[in-house]
Amino acid sequence: MFIPITKDKNLNEWAIIELQGDIQFDSSLQKSDQLLIGDLFYMKDCGTPVFIIGTHILHGKEITLSKPFAVLEKKKVAVDDNFVTEYTVKAIVKKKLIFKMRPKPIIREMPTSK
Repeated sequence: MFIPITKDKNLNEWAIIELQGDIQFDSSLQKSDQLLIGDLFYMKDCGTPVFIIGTHILHGKEITLSKPFAVLEKKKVAVDDNFVTEYTVKAIVKKKLIFKMRPKPIIREMPTSK
C-alpha cells in the first residue's frame, strides 16, 4: 500500500506501509477514488510511527529502503494522429513503515455511577 506523507500541507515524500493481516472495509462508504483508512502520526519524542485504524492502534518503525523506486503515472498522449504512452514520475519512495505487531484496542475509561 502506498501512502503519501504530508507535512505542513506539502507532499514531501511517499512511503510504503506494511501491515500484518488484511484490512477490511465497507466499500459503500467510499465516496471518491480515495479511501480514508486511518490516521498516521509520528511520536514527537522518538519519531515512532503510530497508525490508528478505527478503535485500534498500531505502533511501528520506519526503515529506509536500500533501493528507492519511483511511482509512475501512465498517460496516452496524441502525437501526429497516433497515441503514444507516456509515463510521469509522481514520487520517489524511499521509506517503509512496518507495523509487525497486532493492533491493540483503544479503550476509554467508562464513567462510574455513584
